[in-house]
Amino acid sequence: MHIAVYSPNEQGKGHFGSGEIVENKPIGFPHEHSAVKRVGPLFYWAWAKSLATFEIPLHPHSGFEIISYVLTGTVGHRDTLGNLQQVSTGGAQVMQTGSGVYHAEELPAGTEMFQIWFEPHLARAVKEAPTYHQYDHEQFPVEEADGVRIKHVIGPQAPIRLVTDAEMADIEIAAGQSWTYSLPDGYALAAVVVSGRGTAWPQRQADGGAADNAPLETGDFTVVTTNGTESVVFQAEPGESLRLVAIRVPAEVEYPLYRK
Repeated sequence: MHIAVYSPNEQGKGHFGSGEIVENKPIGFPHEHSAVKRVGPLFYWAWAKSLATFEIPLHPHSGFEIISYVLTGTVGHRDTLGNLQQVSTGGAQVMQTGSGVYHAEELPAGTEMFQIWFEPHLARAVKEAPTYHQYDHEQFPVEEADGVRIKHVIGPQAPIRLVTDAEMADIEIAAGQSWTYSLPDGYALAAVVVSGRGTAWPQRQADGGAADNAPLETGDFTVVTTNGTESVVFQAEPGESLRLVAIRVPAEVEYPLYRK
């Protein structure tokens, strides 16, 4: 197992307007100098924060499956399909952009969201009609046990299903507690630390020795890969909880991927 951690300084940067919206990009475009260019079909990941109310004007997308996941605040959406919607904290907007659609987003001051792009087989995706779906926080199933709360956002246990092979969860680990995730052979796990501090290590390392430990803190982006089915342990520091948004995707796919 390999666990790589990238600090906010190693991530791409972006902004809209005159800086009304600022972004850290765990996975960005080439000119944004993100240390991670992609993780399998996970093509793009931006953490946007609105310092003042601002609308990103209508702009086009095609092919990609795009989720906007609201960490706090409200995101407004309008598009050329005729949708005019708002979604608030914990909710999500999903566009399967297909043959092409224009959309605009409005972020009031204080709003934070992730926008994440997944890449299906683009030559097939662009032949499909574009779609838009919206989900409120209450629509996502949540399970709690042993100080860990898992909100299922994408995947078989969640209301959002994509063409891209992907699962996504929002995980909160209570102070001093841990969450163990079994990562199947051929898959990678990518996670952003939304808040808190903690550590990640391979489960086989029973004593949690410092040599293989990966310290984590708010804003860090970690990518876990394996050479077989293995488990990774995420543990919160004794004095504070740890919140992660984690995505599982294949490390490689059988279709051609877009060259950035």
